[in-house]
Amino acid sequence: MTVSSDLAAPQLASPELLRSVFRRHAAGVAVITAQGPHAGPVGFTATSLTSVAAEPPLVSFGVGTGSSSWPVLAEAEYVGIHILGEDQHELAATFARSGADRFAAPTSWHTGPQGVPVLDGVLAWLVGRVVARVPAGDHRIVLAEAVVGDPTGPGRPLLYHQGSFTALRD
Repeated sequence: MTVSSDLAAPQLASPELLRSVFRRHAAGVAVITAQGPHAGPVGFTATSLTSVAAEPPLVSFGVGTGSSSWPVLAEAEYVGIHILGEDQHELAATFARSGADRFAAPTSWHTGPQGVPVLDGVLAWLVGRVVARVPAGDHRIVLAEAVVGDPTGPGRPLLYHQGSFTALRD
């Protein structure tokens, strides 16, 4: 095997290397929500949503332990998982913005099954029962078993790539 002289030298692992590599990985955009016992609903934008198993139906997502949503998610029994549509850039940005009142207008939502905040107008949503929180560096990987949902929203998915929200191309 020969190595081309046009290739950049490999970089040692670092947080910036990981971020740079994953900017090149297109990911679906989801919003995770939960109901706090005292402070009301919380939520954040996630690109780490993964289908884990079909039987039982399990999903996972990562959440930073320094996130404003983490104290509620650390205790929540149920979470809402929302798949955003390509026209929901602003909703994704609102839930990604630190210090934003994420559930204020124009965000449209209602209290769904198990008391979980459910966002209106999304492509699909699930309510999941949290079954595990796995330590992973400065994050936790949350595993949730789907208990109810709706996959019937119209449209195409919102993607995150190269640091911005985008849509599928034909």
